[in-house]
Amino acid sequence: MLTKLELFQAFVAPAIFISASGLFVLTLNARLMAMVSRLRVFHKEKHLAAQAGKKQEVLTLQSQIESIELRSGKIKNAFFYSLLGTIGVMITCLLLGLGLYVYEALTIAVILFVISVLSMLIGMVFFISEVSIALTSVKEEETLYNLIDLIDLTSGEQ
Repeated sequence: MLTKLELFQAFVAPAIFISASGLFVLTLNARLMAMVSRLRVFHKEKHLAAQAGKKQEVLTLQSQIESIELRSGKIKNAFFYSLLGTIGVMITCLLLGLGLYVYEALTIAVILFVISVLSMLIGMVFFISEVSIALTSVKEEETLYNLIDLIDLTSGEQ
């Protein structure tokens, strides 16, 4: 059985992970909201370009929409695994408290804590993947808009 001091010490690690996960989820939320706003703008621009008959611009915007949708899928997965890990850490805390009375709960708590940390790591991998795509996406966007400008200049559109 755990003493109260040992229980308090056992709660410290999960509590730190809950705080860290909360900050991580806040970051993911900010990125996701920016992507949603950007998608809305691109969809509107694509609609206006289609109405104006600017086929190259429509294709370019569609490419950007697909890129952002890919990135948002990665952020969604990062959210999912981070929140899953956070739930696991919270349950770990409950099991540690139960461990005062039922010793077997401690073994389950340790196993669940390891699984939860692995889940958070998977979320971080998705986040890193999204960030790396985001940087290349900006470069692609610049290239595509430069092409549109060249096409507009050569065809006389304004």
